[in-house]
Amino acid sequence: MFLNTRIKAYLLRLFTTKKARNFDIKDVKKVLFFRYDRIGDMVISTPVFRELKLSLPEIKISVLASKVNQSILSNNPYIDHIYVNNKHSFLSDLKTLFDLRKKNFDACIEFDHSVIPHAIIRLKIINPKVVISVFKKGRYGVEGKDLKLYDFYTEKKDNLHFRDIWLETLSPFGINLKSNHYDLFRTASQNEVAQNFVSKFHGKFLIGVNLEGAAKGKKIEYEDLEKISRRLYEIHNNIKIIILSTPNNYQNLKEIIKKMGLDYVLMSYKTDTILDVAALITKFDLIITPDTSIVHIASTFDKPIVTIHENNKDSYELFAPTSRLNRTVFSNSKNSLNGFSLDLLTNFCLELINLIKKENHD
Repeated sequence: MFLNTRIKAYLLRLFTTKKARNFDIKDVKKVLFFRYDRIGDMVISTPVFRELKLSLPEIKISVLASKVNQSILSNNPYIDHIYVNNKHSFLSDLKTLFDLRKKNFDACIEFDHSVIPHAIIRLKIINPKVVISVFKKGRYGVEGKDLKLYDFYTEKKDNLHFRDIWLETLSPFGINLKSNHYDLFRTASQNEVAQNFVSKFHGKFLIGVNLEGAAKGKKIEYEDLEKISRRLYEIHNNIKIIILSTPNNYQNLKEIIKKMGLDYVLMSYKTDTILDVAALITKFDLIITPDTSIVHIASTFDKPIVTIHENNKDSYELFAPTSRLNRTVFSNSKNSLNGFSLDLLTNFCLELINLIKKENHD
């Protein structure tokens, strides 16, 4: 086992070496960001793209996105090019990676706080002049500072949200950050569809509920949905509870809601893209969701939100909602939502409903 680790450490050092280049970061004109993972991570990263483009508009910004999260960047005026990558299918990505190599990027920004082999391989193929990343502790006994592939690391700061950790990757450019809010750009058509849907509920307090979490075991179960819905209706009967769903699960969930038989609980219209969902979220008065991308989409528009999170305060600190009005219920489990308190959730909802009413009245 020890020998195996030593071999891995040797190979890691060997693979992350590179020839020294005499290049000033002030001369950067083309930047590629690595963000080929989840939807929520892309949402949280959007301030980085905006702040770089607004401060240095001559820089061309490209993003290596995933098939899942690329749509978050639709209509984004701060992005010049989007390339699609699949980290689980390296061979199918080779053409894209070698095409990116031909672009001769001046800098590449990689957001991973760990040493990730698939990211290192991609960086080696693309071969940018400068590589910037967040602070890395290292791997296989190799310290992050010994990985010569990386030219700049951000400083290690505790108690920061990932939004601000990733914004720190712009520090080598010496720019002054103006804002850390997220960006999502819906089309007029998407906004119109959402408005037409909610217009029939005039005067109702609209609560959007998302059941699906970011990982298996982190979802609101159907029986809990019914309990939550009934309790909310008891404390505030002028509501409509609108259920969000992924396209794949839409029909199944529609049947479940129908069997539930509560006239104040209904499905949203079928959304095809995450920006369709974003347009609908802008129309809600309150959102309830497990820890997932919906948290960050709601935060983009400063929507009041009650989240359900596994009992992991470190993870929560990194991905917490940033809406001004937000509350979180923690489960009893570090790996699932098992055992979260329905009483606390409904109490938080009532608290936010009263605050929203007071603000609207004032």
